[in-house]
Amino acid sequence: MSHPSAAATPAAPATQPTARPAVRKKALSAIAAVLLLGGAGYAAYWALALNQVESTDNAYVQGNVVQITPQVAGTVVAILADDTDVVKAGQPLLRLDPADARVALDQAEAQLAQTVREVRTLYANNGTLAAQIKLREAELARSQSELQRLQDDVKRRQPLLASGAVGQEELDHANAQVASARSAQLAAQSALGAAREALASNQSLTDGIAVAQHPNVQRAAARVRETYLAVQRATLPAPLDGVVARRSVQIGQRVPAGAPLMTLVALDQLWVDANFKEGQLRQLRIGQPATLTADVYGHKVAFHGRIAGLGAGTGAAFALLPAQNATGNWIKVVQRVPVRITLDPKELAAHPLRVGLSMEVAVDVADTSGKTLAEAPRQQPVAQTAVFDALSQAADAEVARVVLANGGGRLAPAPAAPSVLPPAVVSPAAAVAPVKVATATKVR
Repeated sequence: MSHPSAAATPAAPATQPTARPAVRKKALSAIAAVLLLGGAGYAAYWALALNQVESTDNAYVQGNVVQITPQVAGTVVAILADDTDVVKAGQPLLRLDPADARVALDQAEAQLAQTVREVRTLYANNGTLAAQIKLREAELARSQSELQRLQDDVKRRQPLLASGAVGQEELDHANAQVASARSAQLAAQSALGAAREALASNQSLTDGIAVAQHPNVQRAAARVRETYLAVQRATLPAPLDGVVARRSVQIGQRVPAGAPLMTLVALDQLWVDANFKEGQLRQLRIGQPATLTADVYGHKVAFHGRIAGLGAGTGAAFALLPAQNATGNWIKVVQRVPVRITLDPKELAAHPLRVGLSMEVAVDVADTSGKTLAEAPRQQPVAQTAVFDALSQAADAEVARVVLANGGGRLAPAPAAPSVLPPAVVSPAAAVAPVKVATATKVR
């Protein structure tokens, strides 16, 4: 007798083939739905975010790399800074032997002192020549009076010649005296004219100017400034704050003027040059924000900056050996244009960078209202230093000391440095207006 369950057993396998396609269909539908949702999400993310960001990893840190070069030739007697040293603006970096420059300075100061005294003599001669003119005028007046007296005497004697009261010899003697007096008068007039010309000639060298501003004094003073600066330039100061790199000079080395001795890098004034492909420049504008990461810190440290400007040409255009595409086997190469990006000084101080480090740059190009090229010229200098101003002021002070010590008076203040802005327009009438200079002959 068969068991009731034996008949039901063969029906079970008939339901399994029907269940497996349904499960597979549900799984495939779920996978397709996930892929569609992922694609839609990525499309939305691309449209809202990725489409408004231009990025590149072809970016490097750049900065002001200043070469330290001597302004005068000399022998190195001291090296005061080495590689990796941090220096401040004005801090001495090297020192050259100043012996030859000091000798030249002593000679120039002696020449300036002698020139001041010679010029003072010119002013003193004005008084002497003026006194000589007065003396010549007195001599001329005396000779004229004597001539008039003798002429009157001849006039009195002339009528007495016919009566015999005066002899011919006596009258001839009186006429000879008149001729001699006339010659003396002419000589006195000539002497007076020569004295006046001598005074005018001497006054042409002194009128309207003081001893300290006399051209001869100024010429000698310029030589003192030149030699004084040569002495001071034997010490090479740092033109700005930075870190010393690539020191190549050694002690005792004879260096010519302009030879590179070491390099100074201003690590607080860095920027990034990001090389974008030419197709990426379409939406790049000045002022757009950028996010940067450095390989040295990784993606955990982000720098923020802004586009300061776009390059005027591609890298290949300014290469030492630019590509020549006028050939039959030309292959197009995508060009890159450098884009300068400034960095936040606070972030740069918190995480210092070095020149040449690699960077990854992402620029937010959502706002395209900016310019691709700057429209106005720069109003401030790219870089400047006041370290060398003190040398010029010290040279002027040394000249003033020598001039004053030799009785030349005080020098006029040095003219102001020329402005970097365009000069003001001057009307033609003002340009040709005469300038009145007061006559000054008094020795100062």
